[in-house]
Amino acid sequence: MFKVASKEIIPMMKHGISRLTDVEKGKQVKITSFEGGNGIMTKLNRFGIYPGDLARVVRHAPFQGPILLEIRGMEIALGMGIASHIMVEVAACDLP
Repeated sequence: MFKVASKEIIPMMKHGISRLTDVEKGKQVKITSFEGGNGIMTKLNRFGIYPGDLARVVRHAPFQGPILLEIRGMEIALGMGIASHIMVEVAACDLP
């Protein structure tokens, strides 16, 4: 996974940022941004997901199924398509 910045390809993990779809089960993350247009941001905001939120990856369903997140005590299932637009920073410690 790479990010293009001023005609230079930089690995995104170098900056501690990755896609939600790449985070392992049980990890706590901080949502940093959304990639895509206003439609993606609007849909995620309707789910109650905002940049700056802390979340925990509860489960990855098999066969590219949804990712189950826990945010502010709510569990939200996100399909892989929309989850791939969420950029996160993995927290230094994990919650049980």
